[in-house]
Amino acid sequence: MTRITPPRKHEEIAEALTREILSGLYRCGQRLPSERDLALRFDANRGAVREAMKHLEQLGLARIRPGGARVAPLHEASLDVIGHMLAIGDVPDRNLMEQIFQVMSRLVVLAAENAVRRANDEELAEIRRRLARMMDPGSDVAAFRQARIEMVSALMAASGNLVCRLIARSLLRQFAPRLAALEGLVEIDYEAHRQCAERLDAAFAARDVAAVAEAFAALSRLDRESARRAFEALASRRSRPAADGTGS
Repeated sequence: MTRITPPRKHEEIAEALTREILSGLYRCGQRLPSERDLALRFDANRGAVREAMKHLEQLGLARIRPGGARVAPLHEASLDVIGHMLAIGDVPDRNLMEQIFQVMSRLVVLAAENAVRRANDEELAEIRRRLARMMDPGSDVAAFRQARIEMVSALMAASGNLVCRLIARSLLRQFAPRLAALEGLVEIDYEAHRQCAERLDAAFAARDVAAVAEAFAALSRLDRESARRAFEALASRRSRPAADGTGS
């Protein structure tokens, strides 16, 4: 049996402050509570508080200066803050999800174009093997998603663009776990995805850069449409109890 290790005190403090900053309790430029106040609030020593503030500074959420720490502009934060933003609430923020889809789509298209231009035959064959798993008519949601992740991973490796690969990996690492909140609401149009996968396979086989980009753009549109329907289904489900209550 796996034992869950409770967060250490400085992690508890950092997580609480991060959530409060991202939820708007502290505005940009506002001074954060003093070490003394935080030590009292969390029943911690000042060393733990300093560690927590150092973590906030590394995330880019706070600026530590003589006399205290102040909230930094969110656009100056590190990429790792996205996971914290996605964790606010029981489901991820819809607008943030849309922005991540947009960025991931562009990164994947860039990687695909690079892969077509520079990858050797063995690397392209590996991408096509992963695509074949996406075309499997017996795939369920979990199997399809795993096949998709593995295909994109092979694609990124073949692209030769380390920066693109690191950014995509960081986004996926923070983004994928939060999809569980929408798991039962996601309806995948398998036939449409299989058709996109077939188009991709043919485009990779022909090393057709434009066709690869067009097929990935179509795949991205399918993803965003699935996410849109999932959020609408969630909104409908949440409004039902209130409506039922009104009618009782």
